[in-house]
Amino acid sequence: MPTAFDPVVIGATHQLANRIAMAPMTRSRAYGGLVSELTAEYYAQRASAGLIITEGTQPSVVGQGYPYTPGLHSAEQVAAWRKVTDAVHAKGGKIFAQLMHTGRIGHPALLPDGLVPVGPSPVAAKGQCFTPEGPKDFVTPRELTADEIAQTITDHVTAARNAVDAGFDGVELHGANGYLIQQFLAPNSNRRTDEWGGSTEGRVRFAVEVVAAVATEIGADRTGLRLSPGSSLNDMEEPDPRPAYEALVRRVAPLNLAYLHVMEAGDRELTLALRHLFPGTFILNPHTGERPTGPEELSLIENGTTDLLSFGRLFLANPDLPHRLATGGPFTSADPSTFYGGDATGYTDYPPLPA
Repeated sequence: MPTAFDPVVIGATHQLANRIAMAPMTRSRAYGGLVSELTAEYYAQRASAGLIITEGTQPSVVGQGYPYTPGLHSAEQVAAWRKVTDAVHAKGGKIFAQLMHTGRIGHPALLPDGLVPVGPSPVAAKGQCFTPEGPKDFVTPRELTADEIAQTITDHVTAARNAVDAGFDGVELHGANGYLIQQFLAPNSNRRTDEWGGSTEGRVRFAVEVVAAVATEIGADRTGLRLSPGSSLNDMEEPDPRPAYEALVRRVAPLNLAYLHVMEAGDRELTLALRHLFPGTFILNPHTGERPTGPEELSLIENGTTDLLSFGRLFLANPDLPHRLATGGPFTSADPSTFYGGDATGYTDYPPLPA
């Protein structure tokens, strides 16, 4: 029976020291789209994770949906990220870059040159976007043409190659939380009647083609996929998510991806169904209600529900989280005031273990 502290191999070659993953968490401190020395320190502090998955990183200019988030679509960004990957590898860690195209979740105030957010259909999300000018209502996205969909897939491929050139061990494609890939999956945001929508097969096509194209470019062993079936984040409506997500996982299963990462929305039965369908490494960010994932969830590895557990908020407040989980704590509570923005505290400063 495996434990969270046993080593594991993901893909064919990635030897992880343990089965504790650091979940992707937006930081909003990448000014000009560039990560900094502070970013390198932040991730290096957490290199004892079996796997680090970075904050969401846009694969193209129009893919940005939040202020001060990093990209992987320019040479300057690749060079900046290289300092991060070098710092993590120097501590013995493994790190994947999460590629996150936010689609309709964004605002023209975040984009240059008159660009507007794009999506599968011209349907605005309910809610507001954070911008340097303050909160603003989401706008109606411009519907992607078939040629633009092909270019968006190419953008992901280029960003994945850039990630490898920047020293990342692999990439995670963000198909969760109401961003572009999930927008194609969900019937309320994808109202197309062409080959990219309509039927279940049409709605899963974009996700499948992005995954397959990236895996072809950098290797399936370096490619992971994150999903959040049934999640309502960012105005997603998936009243019956099972057919689409089972169809998607069946389509990508033969690719031999590095892993499938599921952010659970509360349906454990669907989680187990997807785990059964996916033949490779399974990472779970379990549904825990209002509290962060904690030591209580370690049993999910022991009972075979998942191969790895991903931790979010607890990793912010406890950079040495694997050690604290192994020794039973103590655990510092995450303070939301430290989460975002350049003037937030607690980014790299944290309470040390007691002597």
